[in-house]
Amino acid sequence: MDVCLIEDVKQKETIARAVLERLETWFGIESSRENYIEQTRNEICFVVFETNKPVGFISLKKTSEVTLEVTVMGVYIDKQRKGYGHALLQQAEIYAKNHGYKMLQVKTVASGHYASYDQTNLFYQKEGFLPVEIFPTLWDAHNPCQLYVKCI
Repeated sequence: MDVCLIEDVKQKETIARAVLERLETWFGIESSRENYIEQTRNEICFVVFETNKPVGFISLKKTSEVTLEVTVMGVYIDKQRKGYGHALLQQAEIYAKNHGYKMLQVKTVASGHYASYDQTNLFYQKEGFLPVEIFPTLWDAHNPCQLYVKCI
C-alpha cells in the first residue's frame, strides 16, 4: 500500500470519479457526486494505491488558519476495513502537521439515519474524531449533518 499526494488536476478528477462512481450507497446522487469530483480538482488530494492501482482517495481543503476539512473520502467497497482509509487519514494528519494546521474536521450524516453512514461515523470515531455538533438542516431535514473534529 502506498499513499501519494496527487497534484495533477486531471489525475485527481479521474481517480475521484472512478472511486465515487463505485460507491453509490454514499455518492448515488449524481449532482452531489459531480460537485465532490469538481471540488477535488482544486483541493489537496492523497490517493492510496495497491499494486500501482488507486483504490481510494481523500480530499482536503483549508477552512481556517488552523483547520483542514476532509471534504470527501472514498475507498472501494472491497478494500474497506483493510487499513486504506486509516492510511489516507494518517497521511492527511502528517500533511496538516507539516503545514501548521492544528485540526482536521469532517462532516457526515448523523448516526441513526442510514446504516452506511452509521459505519462512516464509527470509522471517524475509531480514528479519533470527536462529535462536536449536529446541524439538523445544513443539508436537509432527512440528512442532519454531524461535525467531527480531531486535534492533531
